[in-house]
Amino acid sequence: MLKVKAISFSYRNQVTIDSISFELQKGSNLAVIGESGCGKSTLLKLIYGLYDLDEGTIFWNKTAILGPKYKLIPGMDFMKYLAQDFDLMPFTTVAENVGKYLSNVNSEKKKKRIAELLEIVEMTDFAHTKVKNLSGGQMQRVALAKVLALEPEVLLLDEPFSHIDNFRKNSLRRKLFAYLKEKQITTIFATHDSSDVLSFADEVLVMKDGKIIEKENTKTVYQNPTSKYTASLFGDVNVIEVDDRLQFIYPHQLMVVQNSELKVEVLQSYFLGSHYLIEAIDTNEKIFFENDQELSIGSRIYLKKKP
Repeated sequence: MLKVKAISFSYRNQVTIDSISFELQKGSNLAVIGESGCGKSTLLKLIYGLYDLDEGTIFWNKTAILGPKYKLIPGMDFMKYLAQDFDLMPFTTVAENVGKYLSNVNSEKKKKRIAELLEIVEMTDFAHTKVKNLSGGQMQRVALAKVLALEPEVLLLDEPFSHIDNFRKNSLRRKLFAYLKEKQITTIFATHDSSDVLSFADEVLVMKDGKIIEKENTKTVYQNPTSKYTASLFGDVNVIEVDDRLQFIYPHQLMVVQNSELKVEVLQSYFLGSHYLIEAIDTNEKIFFENDQELSIGSRIYLKKKP
């Protein structure tokens, strides 16, 4: 189990992490979300031991995570951390990068392990290509394979799919998170992509200004956000009075009806393939909702929350 207890950290006299505490069970996937600058990346670096804590403690089971003051080489052997800069060797091949930390005692075993990892990140055809000749997305996939090579107990990922094309991203995410679950690798990943969170995170930790404002299972956070800030991290959100109280309502939760208390004027229709995202206005408030068909600009319609 990972135990983070009352940790704080300041950078140049600016508090970046403010008294954060949480626990994470072995084999769980935790998504860390929040606006840019809220402290997501710093939290991952503290958990890995790259910085010294101002206050608090971090333990993996009974092992304390210590920073540079206590360790000549920062980081923990049983953890791997994938930063946004990848840390690859540009003038060596993809296979050599992935196998960098693998033992050379049994060359066949090493070769087989490299092939397995390249299959997971869909880079088999580039095994003998030098890293400097890869695209940013391909480099990110190689970096993922590299941090998985020694099967860490804890994996820390900072925006792990940010450079990868959408058509490849979905397949890669499914393969990667299935592998992590199979191997029971405890994973914490910082992301801005709600698809990463909703499909693959067991729990969500919401950060704002260096603090945790929510930590709960993924469905609970999505379906019952406690603030507009949290809801907006999953996409467009409306704040609408329903049953005499303000509620945070996603576009897909609204439907067009013959008559209701909510009457809006259509401003724009955005084609999204399977449906349209409609931007409308109610008095002075923008309202977003989904509809099967395009709606004419200026048309007035009624909306109601789906039952």
